[in-house]
Amino acid sequence: MGRQFFVGGNFKMNGNIKSVKEIISNINQAKLDSDVEVVIAPPSLYLLLAREHLREGLEVAAQNVFDKPNGAFTGEISVDQLKESGITWTILGHSERRVILQEDDQFVASKTKTAIDGGLGVILCCGESLEQREAGKTIEVVTRQLKAVADKVKDWSKIVVAYEPIWAIGTGKVATTEQAQEVHAALREWLKKEVSSEAAEKTRILYGGSVTEKNSGELAKQPDIDGFLVGGASLKPAFIDIINCKSA
Repeated sequence: MGRQFFVGGNFKMNGNIKSVKEIISNINQAKLDSDVEVVIAPPSLYLLLAREHLREGLEVAAQNVFDKPNGAFTGEISVDQLKESGITWTILGHSERRVILQEDDQFVASKTKTAIDGGLGVILCCGESLEQREAGKTIEVVTRQLKAVADKVKDWSKIVVAYEPIWAIGTGKVATTEQAQEVHAALREWLKKEVSSEAAEKTRILYGGSVTEKNSGELAKQPDIDGFLVGGASLKPAFIDIINCKSA
């Protein structure tokens, strides 16, 4: 049994009630490749709206979750609150949160453990800056980010890794197919060595970073690219083409 292709749509801080409903209506009416797992992540205010309108078989993810069960944590959302609302996934460790909100590897790992222990699936992001890539530190950086999680989490069956080179997010620059495959293969090798052969074989590793309907087909052909975490393009009709890129 091969790894099921996975496409996530991260709306980031975009959209309003009208546009989120329109995006979901478009997804609901589209003929989607049934072999692809599809998850969308609208802003937290629209999670319930999305779950209410999105058709069965497609899932909704939060863009973040906290690592405590409840309490005096203004502005945060807990795992149980998400689960009760029918939200089955969360994105964690996105570079925008690592960089802008200064979330470190340990905090991301702690949130990942809490989410997994509570029964959520986690789209765990990792990625390097342009400076780090040019210094030849890409693999060192991304494996360090994953190691923080591996130190806390032993069962990776509910983790999907998303490799997102920071220099390619929203910039229009895309890692070449070769660059992406090279990092994905290194991540899989690392999983084999540091977690388990089973984790390496079964964990889906997504590519994110200016994914469009134009480059998704070529990227999807690579042996270690198991799907995409799509940013801006998930707000557009082209998201359907990305979901269907394996069957096009």
